[in-house]
Amino acid sequence: MERVYYSINESQARVAHNMMSMSEYRENSVTEEYRSYVNKAYDLVDKAVEELPLQSERLYSMAERYSRKMAEYFNRESSIGCMCPSILVSGGGNFPVKKKEKQNQAWDRNHQFWQETQKILDKMEGVLRGKDIIKSGDQDAIERLEEKMQSLKEMQERMKAANKAIRMKDVEKGDEELLNMGYSEEQIRNLREPDWCGVVGYPPYALQNNNANIHRIEARLKQLKEAKEKGTQETEYKLFKVVENTEIMRLQIIFDGKPAAEVRSVLKKHGFRWAPSQGVWQRMLNPSGKYALKQVKDALEAM
Repeated sequence: MERVYYSINESQARVAHNMMSMSEYRENSVTEEYRSYVNKAYDLVDKAVEELPLQSERLYSMAERYSRKMAEYFNRESSIGCMCPSILVSGGGNFPVKKKEKQNQAWDRNHQFWQETQKILDKMEGVLRGKDIIKSGDQDAIERLEEKMQSLKEMQERMKAANKAIRMKDVEKGDEELLNMGYSEEQIRNLREPDWCGVVGYPPYALQNNNANIHRIEARLKQLKEAKEKGTQETEYKLFKVVENTEIMRLQIIFDGKPAAEVRSVLKKHGFRWAPSQGVWQRMLNPSGKYALKQVKDALEAM
């Protein structure tokens, strides 16, 4: 897949540099530094997808998120640099001490943002070490679902912020906001181009679909957390025992001995599969699995 880079506001970076340093600004130096970070992420992805091709979409999505957030970091760093000059550049007379304090606080917050962004690389390396798609039975399923939900929420806020900038009466100021968010000039032109309905920016359905995905993951997280808190449960029935195994998130049916062919047929019909490693018939522990269990129970009792 193509590497995605976001726009760095070089004009702002130049102003920030000149306010902080007596040396001459090297053109595109911030863009080059930004891309060097992003290329490390994509190099990691290229290595990972060779071994885990089924993970390519997820990995490239993580790299794109890293690219976007690093652009936000560098653009914000320049914006903060423009808040107040260095005392070495401006001199000590009437130096705005309060403004410099606010600038330093803003830099501290942006550095924390940078540290949080680097965690994306750690998670990408985790995939490279062999982690698979998010399955409910995975040890880190909750953590990874929360990560995915956070990414979707960030995208939701980004789309809303972009639409707000596009609708500003001052078009130049709106474009400046979009540049600081990491949009390229071409992307800004595309966002300002009306679609077939005359809508500019992100259309309502894009936000609605993304929001629906957020709610879907929130529901899955709630279900997983409730199951984990409840712990493994066992229930004895007349014909078999049922284990709600929350360690691996499986609904398991245990018989005394090998069930008859017609019983096995009922189990398979309702999605239960024999797991030799567990010595049980099982399927995912979720509402659909519990409904399937009821159907199996009713069918076997009717035999």
